[in-house]
Amino acid sequence: MAEEDGEPVRRPRRWALTELVREDLELHAAADLEDRIEALEAEIRRTQAQLDRKRAGRAAADAFFAKPS
Repeated sequence: MAEEDGEPVRRPRRWALTELVREDLELHAAADLEDRIEALEAEIRRTQAQLDRKRAGRAAADAFFAKPS
C-alpha cells in the first residue's frame, strides 16, 4: 500500500546485504566479478571508516564522562 501512496517502501535492516549474498555468481562474467570485488572492497573501506569514527566518538564520550580518580 505504501507504494500506491507514493511513499517509499521501508526495507528491513540489512536487507541489501542479504540480497547481495543471495545473488547467483554463476551468471556473471569474470570481468563482472572483478568489478564486484572492487565495489565490495570499496564498501568495506567505507564501512571501516564509519566504524572508526563511531569508536573514536565513543572513546571521546567515555573520556569526557569518566569519573575522576
